[in-house]
Amino acid sequence: MTVKRIVPNLRATDPAALARFYAEVFDLTVPMDMGWIAFLQNETSHQLELHTASEGGSGTPLPVVSIEVDNFEETLARLKTLGHPPAYGPVDEPWGIRRFYFSDPEGNLVNVVTHIA
Repeated sequence: MTVKRIVPNLRATDPAALARFYAEVFDLTVPMDMGWIAFLQNETSHQLELHTASEGGSGTPLPVVSIEVDNFEETLARLKTLGHPPAYGPVDEPWGIRRFYFSDPEGNLVNVVTHIA
């Protein structure tokens, strides 16, 4: 057996509005909106990962999802423009990533990461 996809589901009172928020921040598209669920995607295929954890690292709360980006500063600027400043960070962590947390419009805690060069 081969796992082909792992998909996190973020709870939202207005799935379409939350999908638009993520689409704007992370340059994603919304190919399907069924009212009760909206799908987000990009045009590339990435490695599958599933993590289990008791905390978010460095004594932080466990975020519901981690999103790796190629332009960390641009993502941070977009979130600040949208009124979602970091709840943690930006910080260079000892395990080789730079990251920050933010809370989305529904209160989901999100970890945005990039690898330290």
